[in-house]
Amino acid sequence: MPVKHQIVIIGGGNAGISVASKLLLKDKQLDIAIIDPADKHYYQPAWTLVGGGVFDINATVRNEADVMPKGVKWIKQKVTSFSPEENSVQLDNNETVTYEFLVVAAGIQLNWGEIKGLKETLGKNNVCSNYSFDYAPYTFECLKNLKGGKAIFTNPHTPVKCGGAPHKIMYLAADYFRKNGLLDKVDIQYWSGAGKLFAVPHYEKTLLKVVEKGNIKLNFNVKLVEIDGPGKKAKFVGIGEKNKDEEYLVDFDMIHVTPPQSAPDFIRNSSLANAAGWVDVDKHSLQHNKYPNIFSLGDSSGLPTSKTGAAIRKQSPVLVENLLACIRQQAFTAKYDGYTSCPLVTGYGKLVLAEFDYENKPQETFPIDQSKERWSMYMLKRHILPWLYWAKILPGKA
Repeated sequence: MPVKHQIVIIGGGNAGISVASKLLLKDKQLDIAIIDPADKHYYQPAWTLVGGGVFDINATVRNEADVMPKGVKWIKQKVTSFSPEENSVQLDNNETVTYEFLVVAAGIQLNWGEIKGLKETLGKNNVCSNYSFDYAPYTFECLKNLKGGKAIFTNPHTPVKCGGAPHKIMYLAADYFRKNGLLDKVDIQYWSGAGKLFAVPHYEKTLLKVVEKGNIKLNFNVKLVEIDGPGKKAKFVGIGEKNKDEEYLVDFDMIHVTPPQSAPDFIRNSSLANAAGWVDVDKHSLQHNKYPNIFSLGDSSGLPTSKTGAAIRKQSPVLVENLLACIRQQAFTAKYDGYTSCPLVTGYGKLVLAEFDYENKPQETFPIDQSKERWSMYMLKRHILPWLYWAKILPGKA
């Protein structure tokens, strides 16, 4: 007999937990199950600061059981496939869970294996990444040990969670080298699959000044395809119109890698996915375009905005309102405008708080010019946002 629940949420990360919490605050009688195999829950936005040596990695992790909302049934398994016509999902223990309504909040998949040689060398040979709980502290080891040479920072050709993270650590590194009298001895380079540094001109102008101050060399429209850790060489291939398939073999003394990312395979290979592999939802209502009893938010959704925790904070109340309206067979009233935020750390004690919508128009919270580097915004990221996450966002109160 399949297990049945009124609402099934796939994913026990920021999106899944906060949606479940908000739903229960609205109606304690709801029958909700969360499917997630994880033992641990991570506050990933702080990993940039871990890599910069100013945040303890152990303060970014809690037991998943401790953040699971009271009153939710936790199914500690992996989802392997969907059967939306039967309103069911299949689990890796061969069980089936059926639902009346489904919320897909499964996060993003890090495809380390797409870069030849990366898995074998990550965490040694001065090859580091803040995109891993296990390896983020090694980034600071690499910074401390580098006394000169070439420091490479990569950004893939795919969407990534926290689009600013691949270059935030680069700005911290430049500031670290500056403070230690090494900036003129280190050749800092950014190799990116994007066509520009940042999509919103209002904030990019400040970042370009930070780049200039750090003597950082920018390389766009390339993807990292191979890495030779012991030989300290990285191979990039051009993906732009003018440099398509052109190969670049780059020496490095340290390299920070952001892996290519995608929706999880069980979503990519399902009828829920759009052409790019993400959950195919209406960008304003967050309801699936084909299956009206399915909703999605967060990194696995096909919403055309930056994949950040701040975006989830604005998406979750919209999803909750519209899901409850769907249950009650009422018209939708809540609408998501694409709001997202990237707290762009530009150095120690300096941050540009980028906030914008689907149109890449600034949507700023504070009555100041947030395109400027500010100590106050750095304090917000360093102290207030981690507290807000554990104390307010996950319990559904923010």
